[in-house]
Amino acid sequence: MRPLLLLCMWLLMPGSGLLEARAQSADTLRLTLIQTLQRALEVSPDLRAVASRLDFAEARYDQARASRFLTQFQLQTAHALGPGLKIPEDNTFSTEALYLNPEVRNDWRNVRPFNQLEIQLIQPLWTWGELSGQIRAARYGTEVEAAGTRQKALEVAARTGELYFSLQLTEALLRLARETGEILDRAKEEVNRLLQEGDPTVDDADLFQLRITEQEYLQRVVEAEERHRIARSALARQLLLPDSVVIDPAEGPLAPLSFTLQPLETYLELAEANRPEIQQARAGLAAREALVDVARSDYYPKLFLGISGRWTYTAGRYRQPNPYISDPYLGESLRAGLGFRLNLNFGQTRARVEQARAQRNEVAYQLEAARQLVRFEVEEAYRNVRIAQAALEARDRALTISKEWLRTEQINFDLDLGDTENLVRAVRENLELQARYYEAVYNYNRAVLRLQRAVGVLDLNVRRGTLVE
Repeated sequence: MRPLLLLCMWLLMPGSGLLEARAQSADTLRLTLIQTLQRALEVSPDLRAVASRLDFAEARYDQARASRFLTQFQLQTAHALGPGLKIPEDNTFSTEALYLNPEVRNDWRNVRPFNQLEIQLIQPLWTWGELSGQIRAARYGTEVEAAGTRQKALEVAARTGELYFSLQLTEALLRLARETGEILDRAKEEVNRLLQEGDPTVDDADLFQLRITEQEYLQRVVEAEERHRIARSALARQLLLPDSVVIDPAEGPLAPLSFTLQPLETYLELAEANRPEIQQARAGLAAREALVDVARSDYYPKLFLGISGRWTYTAGRYRQPNPYISDPYLGESLRAGLGFRLNLNFGQTRARVEQARAQRNEVAYQLEAARQLVRFEVEEAYRNVRIAQAALEARDRALTISKEWLRTEQINFDLDLGDTENLVRAVRENLELQARYYEAVYNYNRAVLRLQRAVGVLDLNVRRGTLVE
């Protein structure tokens, strides 16, 4: 087995050149992590769906602001057939004094087109906070939906980042699997050659052992390839890319994020200022406070200015200038003045005020619950980063020790001082520790990403072109 093991050692040395660079497809899309996250925020249908709620809230806010002026301003028309006039032949009165002739009658046998136009206008002057409260509630409603949009953006960015790291991890594990396959192929060729030459250091048992190991390798490489395809497909679906486009991480091999962990209190303060759940609850509480003022305003009379005008016309009829005479089929009228409106059902008003206060209290409790939940999530994410960081450092040290062990066993074997079994164990342990190291890097990067999400700054950093500060 000595020549075989020497060959394996050479294949595992850096720079052996067995794993060639993957040829870039013509439709390969190379994206950095930041570019991937930015694209996900731009094209995510989940985020656009939530953003539509913000558009609705902004339109409702515009409607509330518009209600300050001409709360009621409407035009109504009516069109029908009206009677003409039957004027006696012996009439001696002018057309403006026909009301003095008792013989003048409506002529329904000679109908004419009848048209009526009516305008009504009401302008509130003092509402005891009803209009201003509705405007404040609508404005805070937009802040509620804006915070909901940010909450979805955090979710999309975190999910996309984890998919990107997953793709890098599966590529690293697939690369290790392919390196193992190259080693096995070279080892089989070498064993067959030595058997044909009659080398006493190898026998058929070595070949059978390699063949068994090869079957285990084939099962692992299929698993690695399929997991890699799943990760690539998941990221492509997240970015809404066509099936013909293949994503290739431009960051290169999976590596730990450059990140310096700050004290826990720093992240708790950042979360208090940036978490959308807290912002949403604060805005919701302010909106409910405004709605309490709106409900309370019904206790008081509201002053308004009212204007109404009417114009009617029927052909063949004549205007009568006497103020005591009116013709429903021909005439003009205009009324304007101040008025008060008061809801006298104070029992219903009191019930509505109590309902508004109960809803305000509900949101106040939700705000406190959101604060406590956010503090827990931040601390949990912070502790997980420390755990992942310790695991990564341990894996890195273990991998370094494994490489030293491998070099030592190789040197001893070259000098005929080593043990074959120890060298095999060193080779196997080195391969396994490389895989565990990449998994530790993935867990660390994911933990950092989740901490940024828990603090509520992930989407803000991505839009500024950075992941961590």
